[in-house]
Amino acid sequence: MNMTFPRSAIAIACALTLTLTSSSASAETLLAIDATAPVAKPATGHLKLGTAVAPSGQRLAANNQYLSLDGQPWMPVMGEFHYSRSPADTWEAELRKMKTAGITVVASYVMWNHHEEHEGKFTWQDNRDLRRFVELCAKVGLKAVVRVGPWVHAEVRFGGIPDWVVTSMRTRGDDPQYLRYVGRFYDEIGRQLRGQLWKDGGPVIGIQLENEYNLTGPDQGAQHIATLKKLALKAGMDVPFYTVTGWDGAVYPSGEVTPVFGGYPDEPWGTSTAELPPKETYAFRFDSRVSGDLGAQTAAQAPGTAETDIALTPFLGAEYGAGLPFMYRRRPVVSADDIASMLPVQLGSGVNLMGYYMFHGGRNPVGDSTLEESTASGGYNDTTAINYDFQAPLGPDGQQRTVLAKLRPFHYFMHDFGSRLAPMTVRRPAVTPANPADLKTARVSLRAAGDSAFLFVNNHVRQYPMPVQKDVRFAVKLPGGTVEFPRKGVDIANGAYFIWPVNFDLDGTRLRYATAQPVTRLDMGAAGITYVFAASAGVPVELLVETPSGTTVDAAGAQRQAGSVLVQGLKPGTGKALTVHRQGGRDVNVLVLTPEQAQQLAVGEFAGQRRLVLSAQQAWFDDGALQLRSTGSNRFRVGVYPALAQAPAGVRAAGKDGVFQAFEAQLPERRPSVTVIAERAAQPAPAILRGGLAKAALQPIPEAWRAAATWRIDVAPGALDGLDDALLQLDFTGDVGRLLAGTRMVDDWYYSGYLWQVGLKQLQAAQGQQPLSLAVLPLRADAPVYIPREGRPDFGGQPQLARVNKVDIVPVYRLAIRP
Repeated sequence: MNMTFPRSAIAIACALTLTLTSSSASAETLLAIDATAPVAKPATGHLKLGTAVAPSGQRLAANNQYLSLDGQPWMPVMGEFHYSRSPADTWEAELRKMKTAGITVVASYVMWNHHEEHEGKFTWQDNRDLRRFVELCAKVGLKAVVRVGPWVHAEVRFGGIPDWVVTSMRTRGDDPQYLRYVGRFYDEIGRQLRGQLWKDGGPVIGIQLENEYNLTGPDQGAQHIATLKKLALKAGMDVPFYTVTGWDGAVYPSGEVTPVFGGYPDEPWGTSTAELPPKETYAFRFDSRVSGDLGAQTAAQAPGTAETDIALTPFLGAEYGAGLPFMYRRRPVVSADDIASMLPVQLGSGVNLMGYYMFHGGRNPVGDSTLEESTASGGYNDTTAINYDFQAPLGPDGQQRTVLAKLRPFHYFMHDFGSRLAPMTVRRPAVTPANPADLKTARVSLRAAGDSAFLFVNNHVRQYPMPVQKDVRFAVKLPGGTVEFPRKGVDIANGAYFIWPVNFDLDGTRLRYATAQPVTRLDMGAAGITYVFAASAGVPVELLVETPSGTTVDAAGAQRQAGSVLVQGLKPGTGKALTVHRQGGRDVNVLVLTPEQAQQLAVGEFAGQRRLVLSAQQAWFDDGALQLRSTGSNRFRVGVYPALAQAPAGVRAAGKDGVFQAFEAQLPERRPSVTVIAERAAQPAPAILRGGLAKAALQPIPEAWRAAATWRIDVAPGALDGLDDALLQLDFTGDVGRLLAGTRMVDDWYYSGYLWQVGLKQLQAAQGQQPLSLAVLPLRADAPVYIPREGRPDFGGQPQLARVNKVDIVPVYRLAIRP
């Protein structure tokens, strides 16, 4: 006989994890969380913000819990994109891709040595045109946070401070000489941003001062951050928000700035040559905001201001890793799930601004010297001289990576439902993992306000298999009663992560719960309202809809009961899962997409209204057009909802895909070719040296390149004819690869097993008339560097490897669909 507990017993033990056993082999685990405590009212008035009202009357604000826009809770998504690391002629399209991916705020460092490499000679043109970049942010409808430093880190030489400053004065403190030059730099930035600030009707809503600042002592500490803020204001940078990074014991003047936080799924700045223990990034945090080591290059002497300010400031993010860089000594490759699984963890830990570093990759400019961080110039890390791919969702050449598709549904969720989530308080289950290395205990969190809540679950930890959480149900105790779901226990598989709603408002109808994740809401006027959910992989979809008098629900297999309708056995897809009819109100339709379909979903303005677009191709919205970009295939297929009045030119109608109107198109096929000719065999590579600040493997000295093997690369003429771009793919095995135009390096790469791609359009512009070649420094079998297991080559008894496995060109097609 099955054992059951009365609801009164659940109410008493709702803060515990209860295991309901039976005489059979199965067992049911009821994970219960008490969310009955009232939510404290937000505290205001203690944060000293800049001018927060735009000429339009729009107002930005911050309290100790969340940001607000026009008085409503606001949960933006911020993505880092370094304008000076990308070609200016691509900025607008790349910003539009970011907006379609759900980014609402663009952050960018202003790297001092990119603009004033030589004393007094400022460069603000071409790829360094900050003003044009923020103007484009405004044009495409994105807000901007300008991270002015002067020390920014960013894996750039001397943290971005020019050589002539570093070698002649004391930096990162209130040294009068240093402040004169910082003030002049800030004045230059202020002139670039004039008329572009929020108070002027522009997009710039925030300024970040310094970075990873935990220095204390004479003329340092909070005093220095206060000085920088005064200099920024003097330079005209009056904005709603001033931020500093809050990790690694950061110090700042409380109330004058707001700390922002982050976390990464690995530590490329580390020194270990093996896999790391499970990262804190995958564990819910209930008492802290710092998610492990973030690689600050100075050591804190005590807990910082961010720790004592938790009750005074909202939990905002700026550097959650949307990817990772490769350092010479450590080259971790991350999967899309390694990144996307952090979202429910961060949101479930209370984050109210999700900020990524980096969201778009790039390449370093080359001045009198290469401007990367390196041990040769006293840096802690050795990064590639030019390449700054970062495994970012958008690559240096605008290519969409798999991780972007995994992140996008979460971003749409934050855009459409963030105003509900932001005021909600984090509720901690009584039973939580003992530490980040506890892989057995279920990882669950809840955020609630009143009778509404969101449940957050993560069963993914990078490089560590998680046990299946078997036969799980949840009991969420709210002021109005306990919600138990689903009706039968479900298995939460290794690698699963999701957000489920509790007492979710469907425009006047209460969805008691859903075992699917809310994604977006579409208002179609008289045609009604559509809510889109995403099924959770491996979990049956179940929805319980309340049906008070005057409300009916149409759904296949609906089980009608007193005051509600239970929908079980629903097959996810592109058709309507259910429709709610409310007397005197508009119909509400619910779609439940498969996980794969949700990852192909783009939401944006098209043909005069906000629409859903479903396509396997990279998609973004561009001044009324829908842009589709296909890598490797000349065939396009797209679904649009609501339907268009007629098929646009250049595509053909392809019937219906559920509620989506389908279109197809095919462009002329192109097959650009490349020839690779071996020119020089590798010689024995010298032993890798150790040392530097990290006392670890050092990037080989220039003379070591005498041992490199080289190949000539000949791209056939007309390779870009009829194409948006083409990706030169360089698959090699070795230590370091360099792509050369004549004798000038145009790109470089650390071998890791992760594929190196270079956009042919930008490459040919950089190449000019010079011949193209690839040099590969041999990887020694005894190299004291970390390469993931999947990428570690089999040396077969050889002391070193330097080979080209394959070089090819992948065509990139682009189709513009205009209504």
